[in-house]
Amino acid sequence: MAYAPYSKFKVGAALLCEDGEVVTGCNVENISYGASICAERTALVKAVSCGQIKFRAIAVTADASDGFVPPCGVCRQFIVEFSANVAVYLAKPDFSTVLVSSINELLPLSFTHF
Repeated sequence: MAYAPYSKFKVGAALLCEDGEVVTGCNVENISYGASICAERTALVKAVSCGQIKFRAIAVTADASDGFVPPCGVCRQFIVEFSANVAVYLAKPDFSTVLVSSINELLPLSFTHF
């Protein structure tokens, strides 16, 4: 469902909430690139706007790459805002291989309030 007419780099994310609900997100570009939003932040904002603030995991994949696509730096900081223990699953486009990591591994020494 990504809207990526400029970069053609479509990304999807699925966020697992503490209560088991899954909230999805996709990247949404804007001709003014700074106004674009990543899939991970889309999922988090959707979840928070529905009252969810505790998360167990997030999965990320993109169709424009043969490898793993991790969250960008801004998304990493956005994820850690809610928990320093979120599992991060990075899936190849065909879902044949999944790399399991954590937000702590991807963003050591993050800004946190914990």
